Amino acid sequence: MMRYLYGFFLLCCTSVAAQVTVDSTVIDSRYLEDQFYIGITYNFLLNQPEGVSQRNLSYGLQAGFIRDIPLNQSRTTAIGLGLGYGVYSYYSNLMAMEASEGVSYSILESDSDFERNKIETHMLEVPLEVRWRNSSVSEYKFWRIYAGMKFGYVFGGRSKLVPTDTGKVSFYNDDIRDFQYGLTLNFGYNTFNLHAYYSLASVFNDGVSVEGESLNSKPLRIGLIFYIL
Repeated sequence: MMRYLYGFFLLCCTSVAAQVTVDSTVIDSRYLEDQFYIGITYNFLLNQPEGVSQRNLSYGLQAGFIRDIPLNQSRTTAIGLGLGYGVYSYYSNLMAMEASEGVSYSILESDSDFERNKIETHMLEVPLEVRWRNSSVSEYKFWRIYAGMKFGYVFGGRSKLVPTDTGKVSFYNDDIRDFQYGLTLNFGYNTFNLHAYYSLASVFNDGVSVEGESLNSKPLRIGLIFYIL
């Protein structure tokens, strides 16, 4: 009799353990990927007027949170919608000066005329991505390709000039476009992933010009992006 009871006890324990394993698998299968990000970029300005060229290191920093929304049971494809912050600097020889009638622009001919001259934007960003990866619940090193768009609102756009002989000039530039948007592509393996952003909107508002030529400069940002969780 005791042997039967002992056998029944083992069978019950095995069943409970199996149920726990199944339930754990169900819970683990609902994992989410890459919800926090941080990135660094080198920034280019395309479509510059003749005579305008970049100087120094034009850098960018970005960070934020993306809600991962899987579209299939294996969770290898998803939609990502997020909110983040970005600061981007563009160093060039395009000088902006504030006056009572507005902002005027000119081209600095010689590097000896200034130490640094830049446009800087602080942005609230909303990334929207279509995501593919070959990850699993137990695999933390995987390939990813995320493509989509990023929408940004500039809440702080500044022009700053540091001449070689006098004090610096810095002011909030209302000619910088408030709403900016562009295409994004992030791809890579494991920790290191390449990031690219091409703006579909110019940095400046319509009608802004230098020496009679329109300022239709569009940012291209290339760098690295890192994901957490």
